[in-house]
Amino acid sequence: MTTDTATVRTQPAHDTIDPAGMRVIWLLLIAAFVAILNETTMAIAIPELNATLGIPPEQGQWLTSAFMLTMAVVIPTTGFLLQRFTTRQVFLAAIISFALGTAICLVAPGFGFLLIGRIVQAAGTGIMMPLLMTTMMNVVPAHSRGRMMGRVGLVISLAPALGPTLSGVILDNLGWRWIFGIILPIALVAMTLGAKWMTNLGETTQAPIDVLSILLSAPAFGGIVFGLSQLGGGHGGGSSDSSATPWLVLAGGVVFLGFFVWRQLVLQRKSEALLDLRVFASRNFVVAVIMMAVVALAMFGTFSLLPLYLQDVAELAPTQAGLVLLPGAVLMGLLGPVMGRIYDARGPKTLLVPGTIMIAAALFTYATVSPATPTWFLVVVQIVMSLGLASSFTPLFSASLGSLPRRLYSHGSAALNTLQQVGGAAGTAVLIAIYSSFLHEGEAQGLATPEAGTPGAHAAFFTAACIALVPVVLSFFVRKPEESEAGAPAAH
Repeated sequence: MTTDTATVRTQPAHDTIDPAGMRVIWLLLIAAFVAILNETTMAIAIPELNATLGIPPEQGQWLTSAFMLTMAVVIPTTGFLLQRFTTRQVFLAAIISFALGTAICLVAPGFGFLLIGRIVQAAGTGIMMPLLMTTMMNVVPAHSRGRMMGRVGLVISLAPALGPTLSGVILDNLGWRWIFGIILPIALVAMTLGAKWMTNLGETTQAPIDVLSILLSAPAFGGIVFGLSQLGGGHGGGSSDSSATPWLVLAGGVVFLGFFVWRQLVLQRKSEALLDLRVFASRNFVVAVIMMAVVALAMFGTFSLLPLYLQDVAELAPTQAGLVLLPGAVLMGLLGPVMGRIYDARGPKTLLVPGTIMIAAALFTYATVSPATPTWFLVVVQIVMSLGLASSFTPLFSASLGSLPRRLYSHGSAALNTLQQVGGAAGTAVLIAIYSSFLHEGEAQGLATPEAGTPGAHAAFFTAACIALVPVVLSFFVRKPEESEAGAPAAH
């Protein structure tokens, strides 16, 4: 069934990108940048919100964790949604949800409404990235995908890094509500432009949505991330029952995940799966997705923990803390398209091997810093990490999705983004839990916040660094797909 309005074919020309398709890509890039920029504005704001709303750090952190958790629940449905509904319908649903959530946050009277607003925002954001990546794969010729995926890497890496900087400046000069007051008009402009210029791409199907799959997906991914976030439980003194709860929740999530996988295996025989698991038949896709999940764990965990460390331990103002991240963020943005061209010419290993080493090295260095560490040194370390992230995202996106046949692009994008968000939410939750447990224990012993927080920051960053060694090893096994324009990759 073709779409009911102007439709752009999704089979790319041999050497060029369809102009209408390119316009859609730019609209999606802008919308995705704004949505993901918003995703990380809470990192710097959380200490102030903790003090203003009278909540502990681990509760305030749910403004970030719940956001990523919601996306982890929403994203698995996008493989089906992008086939069932038109590009225009999916885009408008996503941007409207994002704008509505932003408006709720703007007027929220307290933590509860603020959390609800973040969840509504996340529902829209969770749709945006799979839509962008699937559209990119369908519209862009195979020989140019690295260059174009470099722009996606720019969005993925630059927006989260700029979020804390923007948030810090706003907090020091305007107050936390203006974080959403500035984002909302931009979201409304994106919605208006999309309503006017968004073009439908490709064909839709009439397959019914499987409600049972959705009901299994939510406790599966939600239970796993929530269980991880609660490990460490009472942060110094819970009962044995409460300490067992996170493990029960985590085990329950794994059980539901098993049922979810079983349901998809049954439905994909009729090509009606909510998330078609045949994408994991490609070895190249599997390796790249594992690497992406671990890199996301390290990145989002660090981007959430580092602002807390800079303000609580290094005692920097919000603007100063945000500016520590800014040089690396700008560098990531500038290097995104460059990394794409290197990928097109040289393949993934040239970028992934040094990139993953730089990420791990930066995290091990963060595990040694102290309140006396000069701010300029932290800036240098963050630049090294940013170089590593810029070198990793583009080849991982391109090599993973390029390893799949065209009919599975939307499901591959959904799987990739799901595991990326689960990894990011788990990284944020686990690192903050480690940091908070040490902080609470030290403060209970009468230590000042900088002295109490330093051991927690060391333990958290060291944990992330050890986990980041996994992508270093796997980087040697990712290959560039020898893909034809018809979408029949040779790398498996």
